[in-house]
Amino acid sequence: MTTKIQEKTQELCEAIILQPEMIAIRKRIDTFMADDSARTQYESLMSKGQALQEKQHHGQALEPAEISDFEKNRESLLGNPVARGFLDAQEELHAIQSSIQKHISKTIELGRLPVAADLEEGSCGSGCGCH
Repeated sequence: MTTKIQEKTQELCEAIILQPEMIAIRKRIDTFMADDSARTQYESLMSKGQALQEKQHHGQALEPAEISDFEKNRESLLGNPVARGFLDAQEELHAIQSSIQKHISKTIELGRLPVAADLEEGSCGSGCGCH
């Protein structure tokens, strides 16, 4: 048996995927996924970045040449329109997801629909004593 919450969640999910913004985001992601060169470039940069982070985490100094190589590869990736479209799409998806999660969390937390002030960063809602 489907509950009202499950039904409305399904409707929300359908509304999300039908939004023109989501369709455009999905198209950029699909374009990236179909471009082997852009994916390889992205994966290589992510591997290099992870290796540099691990090296730093273990207290090892980063060589200027390593940093320069990483930055050069990063700039190259950002200059690739397919990869750039993918990175922008990731950011947009994160913002949409974050907004939805924030609205739902605040609704549950407050026991009512949140108003704009409830959703502002740093606001804990009314009655918390910080206002």
